[in-house]
Amino acid sequence: MDSLVARKYRQGMEQKTDSTRTLNEDLSKSERTREGILSAAARLFRYEGYYATTMRDIAQESGIEAGSIYYHFQSKDQILSEVLDIGVRQLYEKVSEIVRSTKGNPEDFRKTFASLIDTHLTFLLTDSDFTSANIRNYPMLSDETRAPHRELRASYAEAWGSFLNEARRSGHLRSDISTTVIRQFILSAMNWTVEWYYVDKYPVHLLAERMSKLVLDGMCLHRRADIEGLMLTPATPVNVTDNNSKASKTRAEILRAAARAMRDNGYKATTLRKIAEEADMKAGSVYYHFKSKEAIVDEVLNAGLSDLLTGVSAAVRKFDAPCDHHTRIATAIWAHLDFLFKASEFTSANIRSYGMLPNHFRKRHRGIRQEYGKLWDTILREAQEDGAIRSDIRIVPLRQVMLGALNWTVEWFDPNKAGVEGYLSLHEFSCMLIKLLLEGICNREATPSTGQDTP
Repeated sequence: MDSLVARKYRQGMEQKTDSTRTLNEDLSKSERTREGILSAAARLFRYEGYYATTMRDIAQESGIEAGSIYYHFQSKDQILSEVLDIGVRQLYEKVSEIVRSTKGNPEDFRKTFASLIDTHLTFLLTDSDFTSANIRNYPMLSDETRAPHRELRASYAEAWGSFLNEARRSGHLRSDISTTVIRQFILSAMNWTVEWYYVDKYPVHLLAERMSKLVLDGMCLHRRADIEGLMLTPATPVNVTDNNSKASKTRAEILRAAARAMRDNGYKATTLRKIAEEADMKAGSVYYHFKSKEAIVDEVLNAGLSDLLTGVSAAVRKFDAPCDHHTRIATAIWAHLDFLFKASEFTSANIRSYGMLPNHFRKRHRGIRQEYGKLWDTILREAQEDGAIRSDIRIVPLRQVMLGALNWTVEWFDPNKAGVEGYLSLHEFSCMLIKLLLEGICNREATPSTGQDTP
């Protein structure tokens, strides 16, 4: 058997380090088989997704008979639970060790920060299929499945929080943004790399180095971004209703129901029956408007990308040269977040489902995704050419890291909690992320950066 997963695994293994536990002669045959099953499951969950993977697939990938897998695990859910735990526990132990070893040495803040970034990215992209499987699948799992793993994930977040709080007390971090938002922003930027970073093209340590500097110092040089007077107009989503006929309205409601189902459950778990339930209609009636689930998904994905492209394009179109590039970038960021959280359920469905979409779906929509990326590249490149952002930053990786940080916010920010003590409105949240991306997380008075020392 020489599956795509197996080939990807062999390529990844060439870059693995000793941080991942390997089988050894001291383990019994049963223990070796069990670890082999878990490793195979982690690879499959990482590349194919939990819902698309069967027990038969796992058995085949681990090289055992299909029926034999039940001697070691009662169900796929049990395997998933162990994969999720290993994925976070390995990373948590390493990051906690780094934080503990540097506690009391605030002068090493930038060095420690870079080490934490490198550790997280190394586990995520090369060293651990378990960590990647956790990050890629966890958002689409049910609350019941997530529940046993929340405590460990919270402990990992707390390890980062402890480090950042100590850095703030030592004067390294800015005081106008909560360390909770900073922590979530950093983890978001790193976690989204599983969707775009190719380890065979660039070494992870180079990505870690550049990401660390971007997060610490932002994309601007010395000037603070003026966003107080930013004119933010409501975004306008694409109209999926062709006309006012009853059939057209029903069709549009099916698409919106599918978008909500995909946003909340992911592609694989979104069935025609679930879409019909969300639309409050009988399952058979859906076929009157659409031939298949694939036809519905295609339109949902296209609407989400079209919303983003047309919306952000319209938001920045009013900036004629010469323009205030910082305000132009801030406006584009705000528009992206507005579509993600408020203006378009299609956009959030696209972003949340993208990681687990079959390749044929990705290929069909690759053109418009690339067009959206080029729009951002133009915005950022023109700003760089006019000296508005640092000259040492490479535009394409900047755009990928930036949009990754923004996109992953759908996994943790809830605009519906605005007004509750300790929670931000979408406007407040957007302004914070704009500051972080443009200015970085560091206290500039304490740690000024020339922005010219990264190759």
